[in-house]
Amino acid sequence: MKIYKTLTRIYVHDMKTALSFYEKLFQKKQSSFFSYPEMKLELAQVGDFLLLAGKEKDLEPFKKTVCTFLVDSVDEWREYLLNNGSKIIRDKKKVPTGFNITFQHPDGTWVEYVEHR
Repeated sequence: MKIYKTLTRIYVHDMKTALSFYEKLFQKKQSSFFSYPEMKLELAQVGDFLLLAGKEKDLEPFKKTVCTFLVDSVDEWREYLLNNGSKIIRDKKKVPTGFNITFQHPDGTWVEYVEHR
């Protein structure tokens, strides 16, 4: 089991403006961008940051999640986390980039785990 990368989440209402700002701030271009129509969101990665854009009501269910871990296997992490005191917030789901699952760790922190495919 591996965590490949940790992405800090930034919630925004205007992707175009935010993306321009963070690309200049970090002097990096986005490394990924995709729409998630089912959730009415747009997502973009700039360096170690994940921008999530949408209307406030669409972002609200995700705002307690503080970061995203890109991992090798959502299934293996699911089993490990359940056996180590974590609680499922949103169970494994197919998403535009692969699969994700969101857990509340024993300390109360909400983290999304994503397996790219």
